[in-house]
Amino acid sequence: MSISSNDLKNGITLNLPEGLLTVVEFQHVKPGKGPAFVRTKLKNARTGQVIDRTFRAGETLGFAQIDKREMQYLYKEGDEIIFMDNETYDQMQVPSKNLGESVYYVKENDTVVLSMFDDEIIGVELPASVELVITDTEPGVQGDRVSGARKPAKLETGLTVQVPLFVGPGETIKVDTRSGEYLSRA
Repeated sequence: MSISSNDLKNGITLNLPEGLLTVVEFQHVKPGKGPAFVRTKLKNARTGQVIDRTFRAGETLGFAQIDKREMQYLYKEGDEIIFMDNETYDQMQVPSKNLGESVYYVKENDTVVLSMFDDEIIGVELPASVELVITDTEPGVQGDRVSGARKPAKLETGLTVQVPLFVGPGETIKVDTRSGEYLSRA
């Protein structure tokens, strides 16, 4: 499939020689002299790298159809995570490395939206925050309320975050999925 550079919109994914690139920002420019062009800011769907690119007005570009599927995390088997499609009940094995850092924010029975191009997973849409249980940290002591003091805590998914001194093992906390920081007790 292809699309004209005149029809670009934010969120459209293009299949270019550089890879799968999502339009973050675009601007049609018609200078006083010379032909019109489209200035864009594109984000690589696989690596997250942002690049600036300029196209001629009316240039034909490769369009990538991204399929978003709601899937449930069933279990982890070795280095792969098994997901089940919520509509067809088909199971899919996904290498952990394809999910990147997202693997630390999902646990068994969670439902996530996977972005797919052909049969390749290129991204995971996570909620703004998730609730995870602390598996290992120093126990909280009554009176440990020093402002800003933090200690490391290992969570059930293997993620380590900095938490306040008063939070102890076995407690459920909210973690921001964008920054990986402790938000509050759940």
